[in-house]
Amino acid sequence: MSKAGITVATADPPAPAVRPLPRRRGVELALIVLAVLLSVYGYCAVGLARYGALPPGAAGYGAGLGVLALLAHLAVRLRAPYADPLLLPIGVLLNGLGLVLIYRLDLETPGDRAAPAQLVWSTLGVALFILVVLLLRDHRVLQRYTYVCVVTALVLLTLPILFPAVNGARIWIRIAGFSIQPGEFAKVLLAVFFAAYLAANRNALAYTGRRVWKLQLPTGRVLGPIVAVWLVSVGVLILERDLGTSLLFFGLFVVLLYVATGRTGWIAVGLLLAALGAVAVGRLEPHVHSRIETWLHPFASIEAGEGANQLAQSLFAFAEGGMLGTGLGLGHSFLIGFAVKSDFILATAGEELGLAGLCAVFLLYALLVERGFRAGLDQREPFGRLLAVGLASLVALQVFVIAGGVTGLIPLTGMAMPFLAQGGSSVVTNWAIVALLVRVSDSARRSHDGRGVR
Repeated sequence: MSKAGITVATADPPAPAVRPLPRRRGVELALIVLAVLLSVYGYCAVGLARYGALPPGAAGYGAGLGVLALLAHLAVRLRAPYADPLLLPIGVLLNGLGLVLIYRLDLETPGDRAAPAQLVWSTLGVALFILVVLLLRDHRVLQRYTYVCVVTALVLLTLPILFPAVNGARIWIRIAGFSIQPGEFAKVLLAVFFAAYLAANRNALAYTGRRVWKLQLPTGRVLGPIVAVWLVSVGVLILERDLGTSLLFFGLFVVLLYVATGRTGWIAVGLLLAALGAVAVGRLEPHVHSRIETWLHPFASIEAGEGANQLAQSLFAFAEGGMLGTGLGLGHSFLIGFAVKSDFILATAGEELGLAGLCAVFLLYALLVERGFRAGLDQREPFGRLLAVGLASLVALQVFVIAGGVTGLIPLTGMAMPFLAQGGSSVVTNWAIVALLVRVSDSARRSHDGRGVR
């Protein structure tokens, strides 16, 4: 500044201090310890209720779950220090509760123990979580493999067609006593493909056509992708007789279309096509039709003198649980039959934990989905945003169709409840989903400029 021939130097104003991002790994560790303790408490409660003494394997179960959780935490602390601190503890608690429920049901079927195998699969799932967190330094690398993902996913979806049906559906590959459900892995690959494809083509898909009532519908020119996905989902439903995978596959695509374009017309078109496909296949495919009939008339078998079917037994279990439940180990949900540890494990939770415990389980799922959505909203690039929303939507859709099926809200789908149900493919895949959400949330917070950290 110059005044009366004198030049006065003025210093620039100091830059505002940027608040450092809290890593919150201590919070994560504390929540993991709490999750492990709650799981061990549930395991002990089952033993006390059934035998009046602590089960002999309680210490080993707690140590094993604790070591797995600690290794996963160390991987996050090392490679994703800014990740959301709630994702990993929620996964540990849900997985631990699932092991407790399966162990409890094993007591009713001593000749068919599923808990040891589920623990092995859980270990593999946590190992995959650690590998993804350590080796995948940037989630955007997955964009390079867009079409590799979709081709691999389609191969995985069609492989079960070559194998015999299991319980009426062709969703399993069974060789020499070893079984795997390829559709569980395909859903993650499809989420990556949809996120990458829509991130690259979202502007073209955002063009809209005429307005019908309050909906802005897409033009006919851009309906091609959604019609193609609809045909593939209906094809999966017809060939594999699997309603759940078809709904999950198509629902994921419609959700990501809406997120990518912001056009409600995609939701309207998606619901219309889904309804048309479900009605057509429900009338023509005997296995799907029988499930719809059971849903419409759950007590018909009782009236016919044939005894309660699985859905009726599930409804009885929920009713017996009441508000606070019968207590772990004291229910009778094992009367459901062969699918009680897989498709209907939520009925065991509802009977023995009651409505209060069931609401707590649903809140855990809701929190997991919300943190996934938050990681997506915090992302500044479209692929990461769509990937996080897609992965969280997978969990949300799966919980909805399973919970809706076992409570009689919608027809049964034959899917596995994330982390809770027996199923090695399912638990490994869900740990991969949590790992990818951890990676995306870490990237989102690293790129934050410090103004209002969430």
